[in-house]
Amino acid sequence: MQESIAIMCGGGPAPGINTVISTVAKVFLKSGYRVIGLHGGYKSLFAEQPEMIDFDFAFADDIQKQGGSALRMSRYKPKDAEFSTRFFLRNNVKLLVTIGGDDTASTANRISKFLAENNIKIQNLHVPKTIDNDLPLPEGSPTFGYYSAKDEGVRIAQTVYEDARTSGNWFVVSAMGREAGHLAFGIGAACHYPMIVIPEMFHKVEVTFDRITRLIISSMVKRKLLGITYGVAIVSEGVFHFMTDSEIVSSGVNFTFDDHGHPELGNVSKAHIYNMLLQHRLKHLNLNIKSRPVELGYEIRCVRPTAFDLMYCGLLGYGVKQLFDEGITGAMVTSDPAGHCAPLYLKDVEDEHGKVKPRLVDMQGEKVKMIFENGMQYLTEQDYDAARMYLPDPEEYDFNRILGW
Repeated sequence: MQESIAIMCGGGPAPGINTVISTVAKVFLKSGYRVIGLHGGYKSLFAEQPEMIDFDFAFADDIQKQGGSALRMSRYKPKDAEFSTRFFLRNNVKLLVTIGGDDTASTANRISKFLAENNIKIQNLHVPKTIDNDLPLPEGSPTFGYYSAKDEGVRIAQTVYEDARTSGNWFVVSAMGREAGHLAFGIGAACHYPMIVIPEMFHKVEVTFDRITRLIISSMVKRKLLGITYGVAIVSEGVFHFMTDSEIVSSGVNFTFDDHGHPELGNVSKAHIYNMLLQHRLKHLNLNIKSRPVELGYEIRCVRPTAFDLMYCGLLGYGVKQLFDEGITGAMVTSDPAGHCAPLYLKDVEDEHGKVKPRLVDMQGEKVKMIFENGMQYLTEQDYDAARMYLPDPEEYDFNRILGW
């Protein structure tokens, strides 16, 4: 039977997925392998009848520059009891290529261990994908898709900022990022937004809606003192990851709940929640400032990859073949700025539960400190006297005091 490789995608879309799939497929077809694509991620991998396609060179070549994913994706997380060697043995699979973020990588790590325990000699290589940029890659190496998504996010965010200036209003933008604030920070910094709120800021205090609201108002009032009546605040949805369920429910939103009793955040607009709470506080303070919510997420996941990601994803795809030929397994494929591909073993970046640890925004990094200290506008102790014309207690809206810095 012809030797084969299998490619599957987990999680949500990111620009460049098709570039990785295309590159991997073409380089392995060239070497005489059958290339199988799995629809439905891990759910299909362990199904009795997996939904799969066979790649040929023409199809692989055609999808190289496209956004989205030629392989239907899924967030399904199989339990250990669902693992099986059936698909691998039936199709003489020699390599499983998984494309995804931290959850997909963690599951790939579990599968790699399962195969080894069952004496199945199948290599497993993971290509790190997420617009959140939160996988623990070497310094200077982004997750693929991040730069393309950020580029489209900046395009939209700049238009929002121009609308704010034109209309004299404020906007509250919510940006994707499940645990980390890379995307919100990158977009906000590029657009010179006066307020950026990411979960990593709250390393000394608890993340609450009250603190987020006061941070935005701090910027609004500071801009008023500067004679500017408009602005945009961007908030990472990652702040929700660090909130308690009771804090989330206290927002007043009529949530639906999952089987475990947790509020289903995917059914609501995060920007709407931020903006609604902000408007309630502004009315309480008798501050006549209009603000509007903008959700930034699904619009940027399936755009065509930029030149950076086209090149980067191609290198990662070639890196899969290189590491496979070297006998590497149970690793993420990395490519440094010079194009050198190397393995990052999943066992070296997992926590005690086998989950891959996320890469968070480094609040002590020079770039981050420069943006927060110089690129944003917010109230400090020097503004108290002037701010009293708008706030009875400006101390409560002091940026550094809110965050315990």
